Amino acid sequence: MFKSLKEKLKNWVSKSKEDIQKSKKNKKKVVAKAGSAPTNSENKLVRVGSAPTNSENKSVRVPKKSKAKIEKQTKNELEQSLEKITETPTENEFFMKFKKRLTEEKFNELFEELEMILLQSNVAYGAVESIKESLAEKLIGKVLKEVDLSSELKNSIESVLINPPNFLKEIKNSLEVKQPFVILFSGINGSGKTTTIAKLANYLQKNKLSVCLAAADTFRAAAIQQLEEHASKLKVPIIKKDYGSDPASVGFEAIIYAKKNKINVVLIDTAGRMQNKDSLMKEIEKIVRVTKPDMKIFLGESITGNDATEQAKAFDESIGLTGIILSKADVDEKGGTAISVSHVTKKPILFLGTGQEYKDLEVFDKGKMIKKLGL
Repeated sequence: MFKSLKEKLKNWVSKSKEDIQKSKKNKKKVVAKAGSAPTNSENKLVRVGSAPTNSENKSVRVPKKSKAKIEKQTKNELEQSLEKITETPTENEFFMKFKKRLTEEKFNELFEELEMILLQSNVAYGAVESIKESLAEKLIGKVLKEVDLSSELKNSIESVLINPPNFLKEIKNSLEVKQPFVILFSGINGSGKTTTIAKLANYLQKNKLSVCLAAADTFRAAAIQQLEEHASKLKVPIIKKDYGSDPASVGFEAIIYAKKNKINVVLIDTAGRMQNKDSLMKEIEKIVRVTKPDMKIFLGESITGNDATEQAKAFDESIGLTGIILSKADVDEKGGTAISVSHVTKKPILFLGTGQEYKDLEVFDKGKMIKKLGL
């Protein structure tokens, strides 16, 4: 799922480590050379003073003290040259120029490439800024070689994600007070709502909870038929009305049916709608007022990146989301959508859709996602 972002982040972290190690090796070589034994040329005899007279025609050796002084001076000059070399960054160097404590200016320079990596991986700008602030707090003023960059980056990305509550436990606790537990699904056309509802129905059944489906997408006859087919395969009841019926009434009747038949959970399908269509958004607000769902879920596609982020934000502002499910996570190579949607809405991602079969619904775990990033 996160293959592309994983490789990029690993390269970003590993480059700095390689450069530091390379610099250390080069420094050792130069210092070793500076401290090596003098060459034959250093043992030659030299004459001092003006041209010798007959009486002054004598050879004078350089005193040992002067010789040691020359060697020390040569060593110091080489070390100074090395400092100048290592302070000049090459194309692949990220941290060599930050040998001293990291300043805010240098941190911003360092973060530029990471920012580009995250943005190209569908991480929303707001989420990138949050990661930057978290990293800055931990790195500015520190000696970079003393910091575990991989660990700090992991913690910063993890800080913008919200671990979901225990989904099943939340439902079961609610059932002790009232029945049924009502879950409403929202999202745009083609995001996979109907299929995901069937997956969730299967998941609930596997955990010994009874389910009823409400076909409240009355704008498309095909949507009602599709949900009917899933209900038949899963052997769960479905409440439906004719094409064009009031969707809020379908949801309300499903809840009445569930109460009467002691069914634990009602899953309400709604028509896909664009987040910028006011009339359609007002309609889903009506469905929420009538059915009073315990949970309002936004269903988005992992592969749509920033579009999913904007959609989730709009639905959250309209109906107040409880959580998010991202479909098509199995074909998402960038991985940034999960970070973005969670950060923008401040709501947890509950599940990831990872295939077409009913079993392909994975409980979201931010720790597991971080591992997939390679951090």
